[in-house]
Amino acid sequence: MIRLFNVYYPVRTLILLGGEALIVWTSFLLGAVLQFRADSYLVLNYEYGYVKILVVTALVLICFHWFDLYDPERFNAKGDLYFRLLLVPGLMALMLALVGMVFPRFLLGNGSSLMGLIILTLALFGWRTAYGWLVQQPYLRERVYVLGTGERAQRLVQGLRQRSELGIEVVGWTGNLDGALTRESVASHLMNIVQAGVHRVIVAMPDRRGTIPVQELLQLRLKGVKIEEATTWLEKMSGRIEVELLHPSSLIFADGFRFSPSFMLMRRMLSFLVSSIALLIVLPVIPFVILAIKLDSSGPVLYRQKRVGRGNVIFYCYKFRTMRQDAEADTGPTWAGDDDPRITRTGKFLRISRLDEIPQLWCVLKGDMAFVGPRPERPEFVNWLSKEIPYYPVRHVVRPGITGWAQVRYKYGNTVDDAREKLQYDLFYIKNASLGLDLLIMFQTLKIVLLGRGAQ
Repeated sequence: MIRLFNVYYPVRTLILLGGEALIVWTSFLLGAVLQFRADSYLVLNYEYGYVKILVVTALVLICFHWFDLYDPERFNAKGDLYFRLLLVPGLMALMLALVGMVFPRFLLGNGSSLMGLIILTLALFGWRTAYGWLVQQPYLRERVYVLGTGERAQRLVQGLRQRSELGIEVVGWTGNLDGALTRESVASHLMNIVQAGVHRVIVAMPDRRGTIPVQELLQLRLKGVKIEEATTWLEKMSGRIEVELLHPSSLIFADGFRFSPSFMLMRRMLSFLVSSIALLIVLPVIPFVILAIKLDSSGPVLYRQKRVGRGNVIFYCYKFRTMRQDAEADTGPTWAGDDDPRITRTGKFLRISRLDEIPQLWCVLKGDMAFVGPRPERPEFVNWLSKEIPYYPVRHVVRPGITGWAQVRYKYGNTVDDAREKLQYDLFYIKNASLGLDLLIMFQTLKIVLLGRGAQ
């Protein structure tokens, strides 16, 4: 796996993305050359032809992402995959036609875009078919042995076998051994498997003392076999840090968790800039939201609530009101559930469309929140969850955010188990925080909001 924006991606997915970027670029370039012929040099070099093709290429790749064409879980559904693959050229044809009517100078013209789309459609089907065949070849798969037993090792094995995009073949693991586990039996099983050819050994022993074959692992390491720890792989595959297996030393000595003053300043500037732009974009919608809330139910338009911010500082978080005015009069502080009767009709729409979050942009501009970060929680829940979940207060070392890694990777949670799961994603974000990761989360959030699906 390759690390980009402090997140790990399978090499095969990046090859697929790179290959399709090249195909899209080449298709529209060929379209221009075929349509303009001798004049293509002038069009491409003196009429910003290459820039226009680059913009179209970026738009096509964004459409690929939004149609989940890089989602590994959908790779095996061939019929659905090719249907979504056809949607992209169709959507691009519509978009380019509209642009050509309103801003004709933005396109190359002379039918080159249409020719490029035809070439692109044929090339994509050929590329996806070839790619699907190629990744199934055994000589392009990495052979891995999992040295370990127990629930964690079993989860690792299942994850590696289910994630076909990783290109990994699990040729064996210690959990298949019969009888009592000793250092000698583990070493013998390991060396027998390695003789058949293994590229990597992942260690997932629950208790390493007296069982882990240190000398054999050292021999393999010196022979060029990669030796890695299971925790790293589980973190790479899931995008979260498992709280149950976390020790204080893991937080103290691990890479990451760096918050220099310069980084915090740049992060604050990015949040301020993005929130200002977002507020300007949604400004025309705000009067209609206010009117809908007023017509639907009595009470104030804005809802103010105490939340815990960076360094456990209490601040007021603002949202458009989505529940009736006396929602917690009888129950006290409580999480909203699915189909919660306290939610108004307008409130249900505002929650689905995320329009109720608009006032939080003001919290970002004030500095109480960031645009990206862990979701701010109420003081009552923080006190309770800090006792139930280890390392829960760690999430308060950064400003809370309107969106975050946990929000784009996990569903809305209203239980302790959900809070524990989201904390694991928050810890991953805090460990790997970077401006690149923030931009990636913003991009994912835009997809979720516009398509009305995904995590919350």
